[in-house]
Amino acid sequence: MKGKPKKPIVEEVELERREIEELLEKVREVLGEEAYQKLKTLFDAYETLTDLIREQGTTIRTLRKLLFGPTTEKRRKARGEERGSSEEKPKEKEKKENKKRKGHGRNGADAFPGAKKVEVPHESLKPGDPCPACGKGRVYEQREPKKILRFRGGAPVEVTVYRLQRLRCHLCGKIFTAKAPEGMGEEKYDSATAAMIGLLKYGSGMPFNRLEALQRVLGNPLPGATQWEIVFEGARKLAPLYDALIREAGKGEILHGDDTPMKIRSLLKKLRAKKAQGKKKGKKSKVRTGIHTTAVVSIRDGRKTVLFFSGVPYAGENLERVLKERPGDLSPPLLMCDGSSQNLPEGFEVILANCLAHGRRRFLYQEESFPEEVRHVIDQLAEVYKNDETARREGMSAEERLAFHREKSGPVLEGLKAWMKEKLDNKEVEENSGLGQAIRYMEKRWEALTRFLEIPGAPLDNNVAERALKKAILHRKNALFYQSENGAWVGDTFMSILYTAQESGINVLEYLKDLLEHHQDLAAEPDRWLPWKWREIREEKTREKA
Repeated sequence: MKGKPKKPIVEEVELERREIEELLEKVREVLGEEAYQKLKTLFDAYETLTDLIREQGTTIRTLRKLLFGPTTEKRRKARGEERGSSEEKPKEKEKKENKKRKGHGRNGADAFPGAKKVEVPHESLKPGDPCPACGKGRVYEQREPKKILRFRGGAPVEVTVYRLQRLRCHLCGKIFTAKAPEGMGEEKYDSATAAMIGLLKYGSGMPFNRLEALQRVLGNPLPGATQWEIVFEGARKLAPLYDALIREAGKGEILHGDDTPMKIRSLLKKLRAKKAQGKKKGKKSKVRTGIHTTAVVSIRDGRKTVLFFSGVPYAGENLERVLKERPGDLSPPLLMCDGSSQNLPEGFEVILANCLAHGRRRFLYQEESFPEEVRHVIDQLAEVYKNDETARREGMSAEERLAFHREKSGPVLEGLKAWMKEKLDNKEVEENSGLGQAIRYMEKRWEALTRFLEIPGAPLDNNVAERALKKAILHRKNALFYQSENGAWVGDTFMSILYTAQESGINVLEYLKDLLEHHQDLAAEPDRWLPWKWREIREEKTREKA
């Protein structure tokens, strides 16, 4: 009988704080300040973790929050409050109970702008006819017709089989085939097919194999390999518009940028092989094996242009690609990002603004250890966000919003800054503790974090880019990876066009179908087919048909 496999013996190394500091100083001399700071942060985190593990009161829940952060950032959770708390004021509770619920949870006919419209005239009456009820008055058309909704299910991609009758002469053998009906088209897969597959795959996260299984069950097989060929050909037709979106993004007044990890299998294999080859030669490899998807959101005149880039470059390097398209006569844009240096473009002048939500999040990580201090910070920042919501709800202009924030949010933030300084100066908070590091993060980036108190229209946080990244994250959760760099480019092209169109408030499926159907016109004048200009094209074509 075989025994249990022995656990590998791990040699324990005990180091005093003094020895660690000496080691770090040597690292600073050899590798420089940046490497020193990264290793110092790592050692500090390790020391905090080991101290927590030694404490009897430390729970798995506490360690999970420390390592992975809280599962929610809602203020109610940060304050330790629960829904329906007994501490809720009786009057407020009574108001909530008495408040009538608006609506019935259903969507009216006006909530379906993409629905097919069928006009049904009255079967026997027309405007101006005598009233059949009283016989004296005349009937006139109501401004709003009665609306009835009917839903019809079907396959995502429908297939039509045209059975053309064939006749054969029994003497000469000649075959006569019926003509194909008008409007059938020359292509086997029309523009709507590529649009629907692209929307399902890159807009809703449905992998090719899942759509293949669904189509097979519905009796309309569509293999995954065929789907790829269709969307690849579609992406080639859409490529001019993707390039036009990059040019348009370069003109933005405000740029948002952020990264999320991504996996491109062929690229990762190539990078790892290159790194291993360098190690064999005894050289220190500088090959980066990290792969990301960057979301860049550019805002100009209130319009959002959303771009996705997948590959080795970080957000800052992808922002350089966008800023290369920026006209020289425009002033530097405001760049909103988190505090990472990887988000900064080199060689381009920008006005840096940092994400206030990231600073807030660092305090949330310390909720278990410093509940009172964290509540104070969260409450102060909540006032700032409340003021921003008031400005948005009242439709303030950028200048009015700036003046409002200076009056209402400025004193709140100055008070918070003084409170944080006092905590460190009076040694009420250890500088190397989690709370101390959160305070230092805010202090170091204070000017960039409060940019909305200086520049009209400056955002408070980078949530715009983080919401955009959910498209890429949805794809990653469902498809897990891109097979090749070509596949990543197709995904970036479709996602950029889909999300920009969605932000423009147009019918995304109809827009994609139109782009693919008129791809030759698109290639000739891509700037004319930007989402916010598409309505004009539709109206023009409608007039031509009329």
